Amino acid sequence: MELLDSEVLIAGHALDLARKTYRREDGTVVVREVAEHPGSVAVLAHDEESVYLVAQPREAVEEDGLLEIPAGTLDVAAETPLACAQRELAEEAELQAAEWRQLRMVYTSPGVLSERAWIFAATGLAPASGERDDDEQIEVVRLPLAEIPATLPRIRDATTLVGLLLLLREIDPR
Repeated sequence: MELLDSEVLIAGHALDLARKTYRREDGTVVVREVAEHPGSVAVLAHDEESVYLVAQPREAVEEDGLLEIPAGTLDVAAETPLACAQRELAEEAELQAAEWRQLRMVYTSPGVLSERAWIFAATGLAPASGERDDDEQIEVVRLPLAEIPATLPRIRDATTLVGLLLLLREIDPR
């Protein structure tokens, strides 16, 4: 597909809203409003017994304690997804990891949002100190691996759901 035109309608702090004109492969021209996002990371931090989640307020969906894996936005200039994931794990869960592996890159809502989310597995965990943003209210939740299946119905964050399902597949590949 070919981008013919792009106009920023609203420039925001976390994302921009743009009107874009595209030509598809068949020649059809379409106009779309796109929320442009710099990208994000999500970290599936686990050991042999537990996976580490965080519960925090998410105003955009009006949830006081959304349960999710540690995550954050690629909002530091020239920071790679892996470096961002390492920073976010320290900031949100106060953990560091010896081993890192990229599991997937997913689009969070490709109908309207350009965001790409990189999901990483982090193992070989140890305590770390990170500096949380002033407005963050985060509770670290240590979830036993055996309780993941029973917890899945409570998970509404897409990257968390994908990460936990991938972990379950690794634990029991049947």
